[in-house]
Amino acid sequence: MKIRGLLTALDPVLASRGIIPDADAVNGGEVVGPDAIRPFVVAQLAGTAGSGRTVLAIVATTREAQDLTQSLRGLLPAESVVEFPSWETLPHERLSPRADTVGQRLAVLRRLRHPDESDGPIRVVVAPVRSVLQPIVAGLGDLEPVAWNVGDEINVEDVLNKLVMAGYVRSELVERRGEFAVRGGILDVFPPTVDHPLRTELWGDTVEEIRSFAVADQRSRAVAPEESLWAPVCRELVLTDQVRERAGALRDTHPQLSDICTKLEAGIAVEGMEALAPVLVDSMESLFDQFSEDSVVVVCDPERVRTRAHDLLTTSEEFLKASWLIAADGGELPMEFEGSQFYTWDEARDLAGDRTWWSTSGFGFDAELQEDSDVHRVDSGVELGARYRKNTDELLADLRAHLDLNWAVVVLTEGHGSAERMCEVLNGADIAARLVDELDAAPEPNLVTVTTANLEAGFLAPSAKLMVVTQADISGERVATKDMQRMPSRRRGGIDALALTPGDFVVHEQHGVGRYVEMVSREVQGSM
Repeated sequence: MKIRGLLTALDPVLASRGIIPDADAVNGGEVVGPDAIRPFVVAQLAGTAGSGRTVLAIVATTREAQDLTQSLRGLLPAESVVEFPSWETLPHERLSPRADTVGQRLAVLRRLRHPDESDGPIRVVVAPVRSVLQPIVAGLGDLEPVAWNVGDEINVEDVLNKLVMAGYVRSELVERRGEFAVRGGILDVFPPTVDHPLRTELWGDTVEEIRSFAVADQRSRAVAPEESLWAPVCRELVLTDQVRERAGALRDTHPQLSDICTKLEAGIAVEGMEALAPVLVDSMESLFDQFSEDSVVVVCDPERVRTRAHDLLTTSEEFLKASWLIAADGGELPMEFEGSQFYTWDEARDLAGDRTWWSTSGFGFDAELQEDSDVHRVDSGVELGARYRKNTDELLADLRAHLDLNWAVVVLTEGHGSAERMCEVLNGADIAARLVDELDAAPEPNLVTVTTANLEAGFLAPSAKLMVVTQADISGERVATKDMQRMPSRRRGGIDALALTPGDFVVHEQHGVGRYVEMVSREVQGSM
């Protein structure tokens, strides 16, 4: 909670506007304000939701979901805020979603159904509208992950069977998420929710050590966090005996699916098998079914969400029609089954039932319209901050003007180096500035507090005399940050060394550009 102090400073503002008292008194409403207020409204509702209640924040796109998740983790405990990603594929396509996407989704569903004592309960789930509109196989939250700790006694054969049932693929070398390999007393597993694969060293049936290792050279790295391995299911369609039996029956009634159904009946996972889920499982659910009846739903910019939902359904229908046209020319038939297509936005709204429904909108607040409307509208009292676009003089003048009025000013940067540089610039301009690691309490007036955090944009809260400026406001550009420790979900531009021919240009990771000459074998310690 690096900037919890900002939420503390805005508490009186949101309370005076009726958001906190009315969060339970009315069945939701609409908060009018700039996009920058979204994380504060969601965090405020999560704080007033009480024990055992969760907030579902719905946004238009995956990028917005990632940004909102990062912002909320600065206001609430990081482990209590999770993102529920959407598939990269359409329901009728013969393609499966990535293992890391499925693993992240199932980890969220598991925590919602069975909260973990170490991480605590989930307070906010951020989901793009695509995740909300997609049906989910019933009971995914009850699937048990494969897990063990250092010192545990495990039966290797049982563990391997459980990994196969969980959708993991056995391979010679672990290179991708959702794979595992066995070599003597070493068991390598790449859970879809971690950054690096994990290597378990066994002494007999006893787990001696669990370490991460690098995919490139297969060398062990640091000891695994908490010296444990937690491998969630990485397929949303688990090949149980019942599913395999139904796949065999489906093959007899739909000969065009015999290639897929034959493998499924044999217990072999294939690409695109998730499209058959509606006819292979007992029932499908919506994302709302994973939340309790007293949960709170917050739709960020409902007009954009509604438009995105409409575009998604239109695109899916167009691709489905194109697939049937290709099938008419001899191509593969699309897998279209009742219950697999996206819900409409109106259907999703009905599936939410009586859950409290809030929204945040950037449209202006009109008191006359409020009297004639059934929607409970609340003006946030927050204004969008200025964009300086690298105009340092304008920034300094604006900061001085607000400090002269005894305002509290907070400047947020993406990195510690940028924060230090900002303090140097402000102090050099005779503006009182202080660098802090975390903003735990409300910022002090007549002082610029500089810290690091992820917020989409700055804002002004006149009633609280609070000014927030982000690095994007100062530079006019979004700052792209990336965790260099995390492995990419998909590697691009990879080179197969066996496909190179003499004279080809290559780019070496350390040595730069070079020309391929030949492949040689060298003897190292008596081995080739």
